[in-house]
Amino acid sequence: MRADAVRNKKLIVQAAREVFAAAGLAAPIDEIAQRAGVGVGTLYRHFPTKEALFEAVVIGRVEDLVEEARRLIAGDDPKTAFFQMLSQLLQHGDGHKDLMDALSRQSFDLQKAVPGLLAEMWNGVGQLLEQAQQVGAVRRDVQLSHVQALVSAACTAIDLQGGGDGLELVVFTVISDGLRPKNPKHDGV
Repeated sequence: MRADAVRNKKLIVQAAREVFAAAGLAAPIDEIAQRAGVGVGTLYRHFPTKEALFEAVVIGRVEDLVEEARRLIAGDDPKTAFFQMLSQLLQHGDGHKDLMDALSRQSFDLQKAVPGLLAEMWNGVGQLLEQAQQVGAVRRDVQLSHVQALVSAACTAIDLQGGGDGLELVVFTVISDGLRPKNPKHDGV
């Protein structure tokens, strides 16, 4: 690829991240091209359909989350690492309609498009959960499936409320408080 083509592709993906984050797959392709500073033809040369561009953006978001999980797992602060990842998951939900659409399979089947990518992300979250439980930062009766349900419900609620007014922070705080042991000496409910 020529240098200008590589630059254009990066500009298109960045613009698409912003536009799809706000509107999901319903976003107009003309707006993406305009924000990227390219013509619609250039956009379609890189991505033959709007759906292909949407998939590339969502896959990139999930890959970012996988990398963040890996970084946190390798770190030396399991007391806060799990909660940092939880915050990242909720931040990706708030204002990121594209990711929420894909996770709920309203737009495309992410699992089918990139087999194993979601499992890798949730595996990382599970490892962080176990590390946090081992040091007493998270209740031992919490399972990964509980965290998945909480993230899904929280992101849906934030999306339905339109976010803003510190809603994301309040939701994160309430969930985090509920996941922490009530009595540090006695883990669990």
